[in-house]
Amino acid sequence: MSNNTSRARSVDKLPVIAGKAPVIRALYEAFYNQRDIPSLRAALFERVASNPADAAALMDLSIVLQSLGEAEKAAIHQRAALEASRIFRIRNGRGTGPNILVFVSPGDFMANTPIEFLLESSDANILLYYVDSETRDLADVPEHDVAFVAIAEAPDKRPVLENLDRLLSDWPGPIMNNSPKRIIELTRDGVAEMFRNEPTILAPKTMRVSREQLEKLASGELAISSIGELESLPIIVRPIGTHAGNGLDKISTLPELSIYLTAQSEDQFYIAPFIDYSGPDGRFRKQRIAFVDGRPFASHLAISDHWMVHYLSAGMTEYAERRAEEAEWMANFDTDFARRHARAFDALQCRIGLDYFTIDCGELPDGRLLLFEADVAMVVHSMDSEAIFPYKKQAMRKLFSAFELALQQCVARTKKAQQ
Repeated sequence: MSNNTSRARSVDKLPVIAGKAPVIRALYEAFYNQRDIPSLRAALFERVASNPADAAALMDLSIVLQSLGEAEKAAIHQRAALEASRIFRIRNGRGTGPNILVFVSPGDFMANTPIEFLLESSDANILLYYVDSETRDLADVPEHDVAFVAIAEAPDKRPVLENLDRLLSDWPGPIMNNSPKRIIELTRDGVAEMFRNEPTILAPKTMRVSREQLEKLASGELAISSIGELESLPIIVRPIGTHAGNGLDKISTLPELSIYLTAQSEDQFYIAPFIDYSGPDGRFRKQRIAFVDGRPFASHLAISDHWMVHYLSAGMTEYAERRAEEAEWMANFDTDFARRHARAFDALQCRIGLDYFTIDCGELPDGRLLLFEADVAMVVHSMDSEAIFPYKKQAMRKLFSAFELALQQCVARTKKAQQ
């Protein structure tokens, strides 16, 4: 599909941005070398100062600011960029590969599938097409070969996804993840309910509660047994709409809940029972797995002394034995982990039903998969230091190659169906 409409815009005329991949790669290099991130801000600020309508500079500057934790400034520059243009191009490699139209929405790094990382080593042109709940049509999409829906589930993205579902209802060309309604269903409570009766998966019952309910629980006015299927403490609490552990905490006593609420200003929360998934050695293991056209691929295994596992803080760089375990897990993924959990993986693909999605999970002593989260926007990358993690490159290349192949096969299937 090279010309979706008579008004299709030429790719060559789109603002070209560096995108997330080079910025985040610089951030990772700084982390592993224990130095400050090389900042692009000065050059980009200079470009914006000389031309306030430079959409590409504004968008790249928003990415740099976001990576440095300056979220408010990042949002301001992103809005300015989108006022100048709603379409941007990322030219990978030689830029001679396919043109991939990617439907995205405004927001931070968790707002959309980080497709830039999946295609970083390719020659593809990524055409970021920003939509929102007010987008009326897609008549001005640029020339492309295949499309991809990248917008992630979030409370504020629901109207965007609902609108995109309408806009794509009669989409004629090849497109992956053309199921906005399925993405909407990937709420934490929705995923838990989705796998409620799946014997191979434990997705802990997750409930939405108001701040008022939690305050009554903390004061003893409300019994914990009156909230859904909770029986006792400890529980996991997090504000609705948050990711990456922001606002997430384990509550073991009612006074702890009172302290937690004083630090959180949100009105709506998710709560779930705490599941102790530590291994015989007392450590916690979290696996991130990407599904491409129904096939699972290893992304990472993080091993931590703490129940809330994040790769960068799990001690993977400090402990050689943890890296050795991850290396073995990756090398034997297809014949070991994926085989052990084949029924669970089949259930995940069947019920989620997207061409591409990711999960964070663990393993329970009884052999079940402990499902933490399913989403389309988890970061899957190949930016860890090759000197420290030499085994990762091959595993990630395998995943990325599968994603590129999936795009090609999507085109082939559509052409065959249209014949």
